[in-house]
Formats: sequence, C-alpha cells, structure tokens
Amino acid sequence: MTKLKIIAGATASGKTSAAVQLAQKIDGEVVSADSMQVYRHMNIGTAKPTKAEMGGIPHHLLDVVDPSEPFSVAEYQTLAVAAIKDIQARGKTAILAGGTGFYINAVLNGVDFSTVVHENEFALRKHFTEVAKEKGAEYLHSLLAEKDPVHAAIIHANNVKRVARALAYCESTGKLFSEYNARQKTRQPLFHADFYVISMPRETLYSRINARTLAMFEGGLEGEVRGLLKQGYHEALAPMQGIGYKEVIKFLKNEYTKDETISAIQQSTRNYAKRQETWFRHQAPTARLIYKEDVLWQQ
Repeated sequence: MTKLKIIAGATASGKTSAAVQLAQKIDGEVVSADSMQVYRHMNIGTAKPTKAEMGGIPHHLLDVVDPSEPFSVAEYQTLAVAAIKDIQARGKTAILAGGTGFYINAVLNGVDFSTVVHENEFALRKHFTEVAKEKGAEYLHSLLAEKDPVHAAIIHANNVKRVARALAYCESTGKLFSEYNARQKTRQPLFHADFYVISMPRETLYSRINARTLAMFEGGLEGEVRGLLKQGYHEALAPMQGIGYKEVIKFLKNEYTKDETISAIQQSTRNYAKRQETWFRHQAPTARLIYKEDVLWQQ
C-alpha cells in the first residue's frame, strides 16, 4: 500500500507550501490537519490556503462545517480517514499536512474515541483537580489506587493532571484506565507513514509569525471578523475564540487598540507555536526533521 505522507510543524512554518511542492512531485493530494481550517467563512485568520497557494492540488477537509456547528476530533478522524483511503484508492498519494497534533495522531494511530471521550469526562477532570487542591495530591492518588491500582502504580501522586484524567475516565465509563492503556498499546497504526516535521530556528519562526500577522491585517482580518459577527456567529463560539479572532473582537469592542491587537495575536501565536513544537518533539520522536532552507523534495 502507498505510504501516507505527513508534513507537520508549528504554525507559520510553511507546511502548506511544502505539502503542495511534494504533491506536485509525487501526484499527491493534501488532507488538512488543522482544527481551525475546517470552519467555513474563517479564511484569513486561519491562514487557509488560497487557490493560488494550492497550486492546482486538491485539498481535503477545508470548509467542512459552519462555526456554529459542533465538530470533534472523532468526526475529523472519520472524515480524514475516508479522504485518505479514497485518495489511495485512486492511485494517488495522500499527504496529511497541518499543525494540530491531536488530529494527526487520531488519523495515524486510529484512536478509539468511543472509549476515550465521554460527555461528562472533562467536567469530572476539573472536579478531581479541585479535589486535589482542597485535599492534596496524595489523597487524589489514593482514590485512583482504590479504583485502578494497576494504573495508580505507574503514576506519581504529584502528577495531578494524569491522576485526574484517569479518575475521570473510570468514573465516566465504569471501566479501568489501565485496561484502556493496554488496549491502546496493542493497537496497530491505521496507516504506514513517512512523517516529516518542519523545523527552523525559533527566531526565524517568530519572525515569520510576526510578519504573517501583519499580512493578515492588511489582507482584511478585521473585515472577516466583522462579517462573521454580522452573520450571527456569536463571540462565545469556540472557533470565534481562536487566536486572531478573539483579539480582533476585543479590538472591535474598543478593548484593544489596533497595535495592541496585532501584538496580542503575535504573542499568542508564538506561544502556540512553542506548544506545537513541544508536542511534536514528544509525540512524534521518530519523525524526520526537515528544514525550509533545504530543497526538500528534490533530494
């Protein structure tokens, strides 16, 4: 079977251009792995590729839902896997490209969300975190030791986040988190993949982020946000709280000046990029690092 190609990396690192360049070379099609580009009407602030930037290459999983519609990683997984299989069935190579690591992991490793995500699990995580604040980390760990001693044995009591997650899973499903972990370790990847992560000096990446933010404003980001609000997409919607959108909303409410808005977007984007780099470093340690200075696909 043709291998899946994955091009990942931080925001503004040049994933789209790299994916298009590769697709043109190997007769491929791009499947987006971006949690914001799935939303219709949100183009500038999400850095959604234009037709010119697509270079004639078909792109999938863009403009999937309206900003007011709920959309989960499980739904993304279903659509992305179907798109990849369709591309491969037509004799072409699928290129999964984006910076949302959780989406990429869901596709590559076939995470079973029917046993992971439950309606009240996140509320329970918050509850157990509060319990730890009130009664201490050792007490919270003792609760896990009662419910799931196998899993408790491999988590330090001070790791409240992991302890709370395990307890929330046990409480919401009635099952043991240790059993879930064991199942995940034996799961086979859905696809064999060549995994590339774009890397560059941080100062270079930050400079690209700052420049792109200015370009977004020059390209009409303010008007895009005004249009979304006029269409009835409330500022409290999750997509409207995305980087770029929430800051412009504050600008429109006279809470920020234009310069403050641009600066806030740049800072939030830099922080996000740093988190992305950390995620890929830890979650995709075997991925090949590639550099924008390289003529990558002509090697």
